Amino acid sequence: MTAQEALEKLLPSYTAYYNVKRENITVPFDAEAEFFTHDEAYFLMKTAKLAQSESREFVFFKAMDHLDEQTLTELDSLAWETGLSRVELTPLHHSTDIALVIMADTIDKAADKKLKKLSHFKSYYFSFRGFSRYRLIALETSTGKVTYNHLGSELKKLISNIQKQPNK
Repeated sequence: MTAQEALEKLLPSYTAYYNVKRENITVPFDAEAEFFTHDEAYFLMKTAKLAQSESREFVFFKAMDHLDEQTLTELDSLAWETGLSRVELTPLHHSTDIALVIMADTIDKAADKKLKKLSHFKSYYFSFRGFSRYRLIALETSTGKVTYNHLGSELKKLISNIQKQPNK
């Protein structure tokens, strides 16, 4: 399975809960996905609201032949900065998560090692207005190896499942 084929298998699993775009996206990404939720807690009646919050998630996808350390650094900073630029900091903001999913035919050892250590976090007004976290995961399609940062481990099962799907 090539990196592009892996991406084509992965994107349908995001369409159930995310708005997935393949056009008008940030270059050099192949696709983007956006998730938005608004939560309310109320007491007895909906007019007696106790709390409200809004959360967002932006996922950036990239399929490529080879991932090296320099390309990883560029994709990492671009995904983080683009995600931060889309934060809507309102009194209801709880969190904005940013994720980068990379599918590559081969991954350098240096990039693999660096990928595990990449991490970003930002709080807004000492977390009174929420925070942003960063997930990163990469699949080396030639070997089936999945590498991720600390928060990216949440995506491991999803990425591993696309390898088990039969080819169409």
